[in-house]
Amino acid sequence: MKKVYIILMIVICFFGNVNFVDAVSDTATSTVVMDIDSKRILYEKNKDEKRLIASITKIMTAVVAIENKNLDDMVTIGEEVLPMYGSNIYIEVGEKMTLRDLLYGLLLRSGNDAAVAIATYVGGTEEKFVEMMNAKAQELGMKNTIFRNSHGLDEDTQNYSTAYDMALLSSYANTLLEYCEITNTKKWTVSNDLKSYIWYNRNKLLTTYEYATGGKTGYTPKAGKTLVTTANKNNLNLTIVTLNDNNEYVTHESLYEYIFSKYENVLLIDKNNFYVDDYFYDGEIYVKQSFSYPLTKTEKKLTETIVSIYKLDDYKNNDKVGEVTVLLNDKELYKENIYIRTEEKKEQGLFSKIITFFKGLFNL
Repeated sequence: MKKVYIILMIVICFFGNVNFVDAVSDTATSTVVMDIDSKRILYEKNKDEKRLIASITKIMTAVVAIENKNLDDMVTIGEEVLPMYGSNIYIEVGEKMTLRDLLYGLLLRSGNDAAVAIATYVGGTEEKFVEMMNAKAQELGMKNTIFRNSHGLDEDTQNYSTAYDMALLSSYANTLLEYCEITNTKKWTVSNDLKSYIWYNRNKLLTTYEYATGGKTGYTPKAGKTLVTTANKNNLNLTIVTLNDNNEYVTHESLYEYIFSKYENVLLIDKNNFYVDDYFYDGEIYVKQSFSYPLTKTEKKLTETIVSIYKLDDYKNNDKVGEVTVLLNDKELYKENIYIRTEEKKEQGLFSKIITFFKGLFNL
């Protein structure tokens, strides 16, 4: 009986692993699935392994451009585009195009010539622009990232990052309206005095997966296929990064389906419906921010919200009077200050007195 029991346990464990593999098809060297809003990692493999990143570099190129220049600026293309090879939008020296259109060419068609034209216009030189890229990376906490060019080609200069760092970048980029609009566009048309362009988005997931919202493709022989995408379902906003994956679109769709089936975005603090009974103050208490977090069904049962109200003898409108803390499995997940609003409470008190007066007057 003892041998049978041991064999049975091995079989159970084995099939448990098979079920997990069936749920997720991940052929990448490095992978991260991140919730964009909370930055929680929901799945990872070799997340901090430094690798060449190819054209997903251009996400940072777009971020720096969007934050430092007016997208309606007219850019005159210079000789910086002449050495560019690989994926290009084939702009010519002397041609004029808005920065916005160049960004569409950068993100939809992965134009290397668009990248250096943008870098030269925004930074003055590409070298200066790369300094701006690295400064932004440090600001975002991308500790294992180094940019040496604006485009991602890696024959002469090489850009290194990790799946985790690129997920941080993607999450940040998706707070920029212009970036979201561009990467969600399937087709863009441009016309000027010289010629016309029709650009189709290279991100195939936008047409094959109904919940996809954007992203950026990348490839060089040295880096392999790199891909950053975003998707939204049931108010859960995710980004996926894969580095060196020959089956990248299958990986991304498989991971999205797995995570969407396992997690939901749970509203744990609602600033529009925040109420605590039996507190010390003549006024309305409130919080400034709502808080949502991706949780599994099991994790939802392990969350706890603790409200602490201080008793202040002397207080004024909008003073801090407490804290609300969210715990997950007895560990602090989030903390938000609680404030008192006294002015509105007084107005409401007066209004209530008037209502009470008329009700008594007319025996209502």
